[in-house]
Amino acid sequence: MKTTKKQDALDYHSHGRPGKIEVIPTKPYNSQRDLSLAYSPGVAEPCLEIAKNVDDVYKYTAKGNLVAVISNGTAVLGLGNIGPEASKPVMEGKGLLFKIFADIDVFDIEIDLTDIDDFVKTVKAISPTFGGINLEDIKAPECFEIERRLKEELQIPVMHDDQHGTAIISAAALINACEIAKKDISKVRIVVSGAGASAVSCTTLYLKLGAKIENIVMLDSAGVITKKRTKLDVSKKMFATDRNISTLEEAMVDADVFIGLSKGNIVSKEMVKSMAKNPIIFALANPDPEITYDDAKTAREDAIIATGRSDYPNQVNNVLGFPFIFRGALDVRAKGINEEMKLAAVYAIASLAKEPVPDMVNLAYNKKNMCFGMDYIIPKPLDPRLITTVSPAVAKAAMDSGIAREKITDWEGYKDNLRKRLGHDDKLIRAITSKAKQNPQRIVFAEADNYKILKAAQVVKDEGIAKPILLGNIAKIKQLIKENNLDLGNTPIIDPREEMEKRKHFGELFFEKRKRKGYNLYEATKAMTERNHYGCMMVETGEADAMISGLTRKYTDVIRPALRIIGVQDEVRKVAGMYIMITKKGPFFFADTTINVNPTAEDLVDITVLTAKAVQQFNIKPRIAMLSFSNFGSSDDAHAKKISEAVNLLQSRYPGMVVDGEMQANFALNPQKLKDNFPFSELAQEGANTLIFPNLDSGNIAYKLLQEMGTAEAIGPVLLGMKKPVHILQLGSSVREIVNMITIAVVDAQSRKK
Repeated sequence: MKTTKKQDALDYHSHGRPGKIEVIPTKPYNSQRDLSLAYSPGVAEPCLEIAKNVDDVYKYTAKGNLVAVISNGTAVLGLGNIGPEASKPVMEGKGLLFKIFADIDVFDIEIDLTDIDDFVKTVKAISPTFGGINLEDIKAPECFEIERRLKEELQIPVMHDDQHGTAIISAAALINACEIAKKDISKVRIVVSGAGASAVSCTTLYLKLGAKIENIVMLDSAGVITKKRTKLDVSKKMFATDRNISTLEEAMVDADVFIGLSKGNIVSKEMVKSMAKNPIIFALANPDPEITYDDAKTAREDAIIATGRSDYPNQVNNVLGFPFIFRGALDVRAKGINEEMKLAAVYAIASLAKEPVPDMVNLAYNKKNMCFGMDYIIPKPLDPRLITTVSPAVAKAAMDSGIAREKITDWEGYKDNLRKRLGHDDKLIRAITSKAKQNPQRIVFAEADNYKILKAAQVVKDEGIAKPILLGNIAKIKQLIKENNLDLGNTPIIDPREEMEKRKHFGELFFEKRKRKGYNLYEATKAMTERNHYGCMMVETGEADAMISGLTRKYTDVIRPALRIIGVQDEVRKVAGMYIMITKKGPFFFADTTINVNPTAEDLVDITVLTAKAVQQFNIKPRIAMLSFSNFGSSDDAHAKKISEAVNLLQSRYPGMVVDGEMQANFALNPQKLKDNFPFSELAQEGANTLIFPNLDSGNIAYKLLQEMGTAEAIGPVLLGMKKPVHILQLGSSVREIVNMITIAVVDAQSRKK
């Protein structure tokens, strides 16, 4: 298992602005008038309206989209009772997940109280601030009573996710697993290892799905919970069995289902072998499951297996549920989260797994066509359809069960609104990262004597994104690793100057390529002492899958060796550079931003075709705008005519391509403005996601302005048109930017091998 380095985790939380979340204004605030409306005297008007009708608080404030994530730190992850302050990073993290998956704002609140009465009283006192309350990391059995009382006494959604999150996701998985295994849930024999909040909630929910209590055996740290045992709390008494067994080994014999919510490595292969035909094994302890996926599969090929791990099929992950459950509850202003809403979420998640999987999800998990079956019983966390599947189901259940204050009538309109809430921001890079991890490639780093490069190499190695190969002075690289407390394990380090035989071989190969272009054998061999030449030759000969360089060198110093050694793809006349701009409105693709200074109309055609192919590799349909200072012939200037000519050539040669221009950038990015003024344009319905610039000046300036103004994250430049993957970093790139480029290089190498 890949582990997160301690210092990396501490740096992530402490560098820059401490923590993971912030509050940002949603209204203008730059003028005196704005401030007078925001505070005094203008704020008095909504205050008076709310005083007259308290429900208007949803109309005039953020309450309706604000959830409190509340903990006292008594049961934090696997860390136990570490206190409220120590729980705050987890609560901030939960807030981050609410925001990125469901666009729900969060205040995290850590309470220094363990008494049930005091805790409930405090939460009730602050509840007018919030539209919903997510209880988190509160130990059992107190958590049961706290949630029960708050649900009874408050008129807003309340849920203890530790109880119900895993229950809902695992219940969806269990429904589908039983279907695949051809088992009737009312007849399956279930063993539950664990008796905490999550285990009790899971098992209770399985009963609502049709499981029978007489078919359930639950175990705690003392063994099987039987009716012979004394001093059982109420929740454990409910699941006490009268069977004459005491150990997990005895309970597993002929069991149909094992649910693990306890600790790692307590289930043996022999126990799995003793289970019934087509066993269902949910080993959900984290980070180490009760039995590993590989061991369970080795013991029983007919087993359907789920874990809490992302590196194996069927991950039971709470993020499949809680953001979307609260989203649906908030959108109808539900008075709570009842059993009907939880069951609606269960069935929605279960049904989604049976639908065709979007290309972006297949891309993220490096699969050609995932489909419902033993290795796909629940959706993946990156599935963008979760919000439009689970949230409407929960909202409808709230309406049908009579606890919704607002009604939704236009369900398609509601789903469209949910899609617009999220945009796509960083989903693309998350999908690409997941794909890279499925099959890490060998990436050679030509500037390994630089701290940023070494740090990025450690990140991608630890995360399982890539297999680094380091080029440079071996002593200097090892010293940098030691000085900066990096851990690169047995990562290969190569100094081209010391590789006499290899350098000679590479020199001979290079000479064959360049002997009629000004190089003699001596010069070709000498060139191999230079790391960019050596790295390119490693890629050319298959000793590496891709090369990364350019952090400290001029662009031309890197691209020249790449062109001479690796060369361009067949039928490609021009290479080009593309930047991926990650924005809140989704990813945009800019080209050419790095290579062609003043391309001709024919050059622009080549650049556009290369860019379109690159965008399609990310399973995104390119919608291409050819940019200019002119709109559709409004100027007779030669520069505008060049763009118009390129558009005509593209439309005639590539009739299926969505491309239009010449047009100004504001029209390209604003489909409503384009529709109002130029309704004939192919881009008038959706707008462009791919922008082709008329020259290097405009492209380079545009991406750097966006990047520095903080409105977009730039990933690139992605070098287009090369025979094999070589990617050139932006001068002075950050570690994060280097990691992103490495990830792109890995996916590029994967796709070329296919």
